[in-house]
Amino acid sequence: MIKIIYTPRFVREFSKLDSAIQVEAHEKIKLFQDPQNHKGLKVHKLHGPLKNFLSFSANYQYRVVFSFLSKNEAVLLMIGNHDVYK
Repeated sequence: MIKIIYTPRFVREFSKLDSAIQVEAHEKIKLFQDPQNHKGLKVHKLHGPLKNFLSFSANYQYRVVFSFLSKNEAVLLMIGNHDVYK
């Protein structure tokens, strides 16, 4: 089970999302805590300015950007549409 840490930026962006998207994202974050679900969440490394980070799908439109602190600990940095990559 992966322990999740939320940055203030992530919490701020999450709180601005529509409640239906918040519910979807929360469910995906719970799934993310089990590494066996990572393929289904489309976990992937990012490129360009965010090349040191990874991302997974919260839904078709929204992505969660994160980084592993260790094998069992991840910090969620941002949530948003593809604009978070800019």
